[in-house]
Amino acid sequence: MNEKEFTPALGYRFLTPVYDLAVGLLTREQLWRTELLEIIDPKPGDRILDVGCGTGSLVAQLSCIEPEAEMVGLDPDPGVLEIARRKAEKSGANVRWENGFLDRKMAQKIGHFSKVVSSLVLHQTAVDEKRSILSAMHSVLAQEGQLYIADYGLQRTRLMRMLFRLTVQLVDGVRDTQPNADGCLPGQIEAAGFLRVKEVRVISTATGSISLYRASME
Repeated sequence: MNEKEFTPALGYRFLTPVYDLAVGLLTREQLWRTELLEIIDPKPGDRILDVGCGTGSLVAQLSCIEPEAEMVGLDPDPGVLEIARRKAEKSGANVRWENGFLDRKMAQKIGHFSKVVSSLVLHQTAVDEKRSILSAMHSVLAQEGQLYIADYGLQRTRLMRMLFRLTVQLVDGVRDTQPNADGCLPGQIEAAGFLRVKEVRVISTATGSISLYRASME
């Protein structure tokens, strides 16, 4: 068990068993995840790290799409990793699971990657932790590496702001989530050292809009 504090799936440990159902029903997961998989476009020989992999849906799908790529799923919550392991076994996905945070020690353990991905993680972390995570992502990417993020971004309309407030902020609180809603992520990604930061797609959901971001190391 990792002793450092982390936010459980859906904000509370007792909700972890229904995480996949809730995300699927409320966030149009099939749409944004399919588009994210397409822009990640895993290739043979890729080493791909999923930061905050949760129940492993994204990294397992990447493994099934490209079995010749090496996949690592990282999460501080041993409960969701157990769910992820069971799901991966059923789907035939080949994923190495790591329990912990992406800090300096973990970075030394897992090495460098051609692609780093993350979905629905940064919105529920404090501003300084967002910066720390993005900096750590930068540190484990190879020179020609790529970053891909799906998360709540700028809530552009009154409706999206209201839905975000009544769902995500009700569960995860306002302090940590509001910077995302105000559009902080592109600037923070750039501040971490990434280049060519682009918001590829914005998808409206019942919980607010989810943005897909892509950035590169050079």
